[in-house]
Parts: sequence; C-alpha cells; structure tokens
Amino acid sequence: MTVVSQPKIDLFAAETITLNDIISVSEFVNSSERNKIAFAEKAEQEMSKPGRKNYLALGAALAMVGKCEQAIEIFEKADDSKEKFLELAFCLRKTGQYDKAIESLDKAAKAGVDALAVNCAKAAVYRVKGDFANAAKALKACENYQKASALYHYTLGRHLQGQGDYETAIENYKTAVELDPLYSKALFHLAFLLDLRGDDEAAIDYYKQLINNGTPYVSALLNLAVLYEDGDQYEKAIKCVEQVLKYHPNNLRAILFKKDIDSSETMLYDEEIEKNKDQQTKILETPISDFELSVRSRNCLKKMDINTLGDLLRITETELLAYKNFGETSLTEIKHMLDSRGLRLGMASEGKFPDEIQLMAGMQESEADIDDESLNRTMDEFELSVRARNCLANLNIKTIGDLVSKTEAELLGVKNFGATSLVEINKILDSLGIGLRKID
Repeated sequence: MTVVSQPKIDLFAAETITLNDIISVSEFVNSSERNKIAFAEKAEQEMSKPGRKNYLALGAALAMVGKCEQAIEIFEKADDSKEKFLELAFCLRKTGQYDKAIESLDKAAKAGVDALAVNCAKAAVYRVKGDFANAAKALKACENYQKASALYHYTLGRHLQGQGDYETAIENYKTAVELDPLYSKALFHLAFLLDLRGDDEAAIDYYKQLINNGTPYVSALLNLAVLYEDGDQYEKAIKCVEQVLKYHPNNLRAILFKKDIDSSETMLYDEEIEKNKDQQTKILETPISDFELSVRSRNCLKKMDINTLGDLLRITETELLAYKNFGETSLTEIKHMLDSRGLRLGMASEGKFPDEIQLMAGMQESEADIDDESLNRTMDEFELSVRARNCLANLNIKTIGDLVSKTEAELLGVKNFGATSLVEINKILDSLGIGLRKID
C-alpha cells in the first residue's frame, strides 16, 4: 500500500476549494487510521471556533470521516456552489434520502456541473435506490460518451452489475480501465467480478495493479489476500493483511483474517507433522516376520519379546549378545538387515531416526511412480468373491493404495484368506501393472 502524500491545500484555511481539492484531501485522510483520527479532531476544533466558518470545508470534512448526517446540516449553511450540491447529494444518497439527492444534483447542473457528471451521479443514486429504470434513463442521456469516458463506462458497469449482468459489466470496466488505467473504482470492481467468476489469475493482476497505482485500497488488499490464501500462498496473503494493519491497525476484518491465515499455516504444518508421525509409527510397528531372517535369529527375537521393528531398534548390541543362544552370526544378520535401511540397533532409545525409513530396499518402484489415480481406486470397483472382500474389509483395505502396502504373508495370515483369494487379488493388481509389497 503506497502512502498518499499530504495535499498542499489546507481545507480549513483556504478561501475557496474545488472538487479536486476535496478529493485529494479525502484520499489522504482515508489512507490511514491515524490520518482520519487526526483530521476528525481538527474538524471538531474548527466547528467549535467562534465567528463565520467555511461551511463547505466543514461539511466536506465531516463527509470524509463518515459523519454524513451532520455534514448535511452543515452544507445547508454553506453558500450555494456546484461543489456544495455535489457533496450534499453524496451525503443524501449515503443516508438514503434519494429524492433529495436527485434534487441536489439538479441544482448542481444549474450551478455549472457538466451533464456527464450529473447523469452518472443520478444513475448511482437510482441504482442504490433499486430504481434501475431511471438509472438506465440517466445513462441513456450520456451514451454519446461511449468509448470516450471512463466515468461513463464505470457507471454503466455498476448499473449492469447491480442487475446481475456480470459479463457485460466486466467489459465496461475493462473499457474504463483502458481509457484511464488509474481509475481505482473501475479496477476494483473489475477485479472483484473476475474473482467471483473464478478467474483468479486475472483478478490478482488487477488487484495488484490497483494497490500499486498509489491509491490505498483496503478492500483490494484483503480480497487479494483471500486469493493468495486460497492458493496456499500464505506469505503473500500475510503481507497483504499486514499492509492493511500497518495503516489501519484496528481494521476488524484484517485482524480476524490474519488470525485465520496464521491458523491455516499452523494447521497445514501440524497436518504434515502428524502425517510423518503416523508414517513413522506404521514403520515401527512392522512385524519382524516381514523381514527375511534365519530361524535361529527369529526365534531368539521372539523369546526376547521383540516382535516389531520398533522393538528391535530399542535394544542394543550388548543386550542382544547377552541373551542365551544369540551369537555373532545372528547379530551380523540383523545389523546387515538394518544397515540396508539406514537403521541401527539402539537408535530408538536415543530418539534418533532418519527423515525417511526405507522398509523395502529391493523395491524399485516408489509410490510416487505409481499412478495416483490407480492407487485411489476403491476395491468396490473390482469383482471380488465375498470371501476375499470380507478379508480385505477386516484389514481395513478400502483402496488399491491400501492393498499394495500389504505383503502376501499379511493377507494369507487373515482367517479364511487362502490361495484362491490371493490369486484374485494378484490378477487385479497385474491388470494395473502393480503388485503387493515385497520384502527382502
């Protein structure tokens, strides 16, 4: 968000002010919460000063800080001018006094405001009122400005958007931006409609163009943050929100949004951690029977109540050798099996694990190499006997991915799962070009 420089004119000290003066001061005042608070305090001080006051400046100041009802009372005391009638019409529209707003715009026309500005302002009043027929009439009166006025195409875009004709509205906003690349309101509504349509890339481009053109636009930054968050670009989203909070620290939407983004990041991080923990737990719970070991080694481990890989990684060489009938040959065999997987005895008790534990050193095809679509297919898609289906259900095998994580031994170890069922399973996997998990 670019900081708007302080305008050269002092609204309260100037003898005469123009509409451009009011616009430049308004941009500065609303560029930060601090500016707005300080300006509101100054306006109150000017109100309390004795003697004749510059009511036009005071009314405009109150409108800038959102005190439209009070501004209307002050404008009634100001000398007639085109600036007064335009600003008064704005405040009347904001407070729902639509007919009076139209009357004020008619007076603005008589005071010298050009027909295009008056008719576009009238169209805006009618649109907010919900009177689209009269809004269309006001726009019809200035249709000769097609392809020539950014204001006309922006106002027409708002009219069409209000009626739900988003596609035509988008085209008019694009025309407005082509005619005036710095037209902030047209840029915002163009980005907003593209955002609604799901064209995130184009919406992001226009939002970025808007926030980089020198005008602080809180809504644009927050909408851009939403798009970044949806794309898991949390750092960019946070930067957008932080830009808002830097100048508007009490903006409730930004405060809540920052909490949401922080929560999303934490949830994503925790989810990954839990996934890794679950994977490690599964690996540590792998039965010793899944590994090719001699009968002597297997029996010794069983007698020592070492049934899983985790149990084996918690015991030391000394403890193994201290067991009766456990010799150097068995120790060498076990160490070789663990070494091939980057593991060693005793490492679990030390709390040390490699980032990845390769259970199947001989497996040439990683899960990443297998078609995800195949792995995600459910077992219900395949013709299986009732016995085979029930056995898979007992193992909580619901997808092909679940199935290929099992060995033949694990399947055959399930009650009622025999060679016939195994043939059925292998036939399905062969058709997909994959197979059950193999062990050394």
